[in-house]
Amino acid sequence: MENKNGALAWTKFIALLICLVLFVFPFLMLLVNSFKENKAITSSPLSLPDSFSFANYTNAFGKMEYVSAFTNSVVITVLSVILISFLAAMTAHYFVRNQTKLNQYTFFLMVAAMIIPFQAIMIPLVKIYGSIGFLNSKWALIYMYIGFGSPLAVFIYHGFVKSIPAELEEAALIDGCTRTQTFFRIVFPVLAPTTVTIAILNVLWIWNDFLLPSLVLIAPNERTLPLSTFYFFGTYTVDYGPLMAGLMLTILPVLVVYLFAQKYIIQGVMQGSIK
Repeated sequence: MENKNGALAWTKFIALLICLVLFVFPFLMLLVNSFKENKAITSSPLSLPDSFSFANYTNAFGKMEYVSAFTNSVVITVLSVILISFLAAMTAHYFVRNQTKLNQYTFFLMVAAMIIPFQAIMIPLVKIYGSIGFLNSKWALIYMYIGFGSPLAVFIYHGFVKSIPAELEEAALIDGCTRTQTFFRIVFPVLAPTTVTIAILNVLWIWNDFLLPSLVLIAPNERTLPLSTFYFFGTYTVDYGPLMAGLMLTILPVLVVYLFAQKYIIQGVMQGSIK
């Protein structure tokens, strides 16, 4: 019996080790090649660099206009995530506490909207908003992210709001709180684990998104970090060294945030799964 348990444990360990290698290997290849010249990358992409030079990083930093692109990405991601979280939580709470036919139909329409692929509506979207001069602005992009991100967030919040006893809100109302105060002081803090989960999903999506910003943001000073990496693609050539460095500079901020916030992220996800 002990031999069986030992063999099973080793099998799990080997399986997890293989998964770890499969996940980490692309990132390590990107990191290693970010220190190489183009010729070394194309001739031997799996080899280690002869010397570690930061020339690719300085080149990428300048060519990407990194500070401007980083600022745009932070503004768009932070505002979009905050607005999606607040608006979706309030919408879900309203749907749960006001069970009217109109609210039920509206909720089902929002859920149904999740199955529509973005590629099916991107051309009409750009054409309509372009005709009214609503493109080439980070605020327009934030507005669109709220529209595309809210259905899933409302759907997730909806299930968690139903698990909150209505008596908690009634007690707060009796104590003199308004409905707005009740939501922000009682309901929204209880939804914290769900909010963390939704924030994780939206940060990963919005920070790394390329397609929607490429359709909306035209001016170079409005571009986000993923869009700025397109500078390294020429008509017939690709500047691989700076491109690898630029991708690392794009990934690095999210990695730093998750390294410092991983304790709270794991707690939020675990509490949400238990809930």
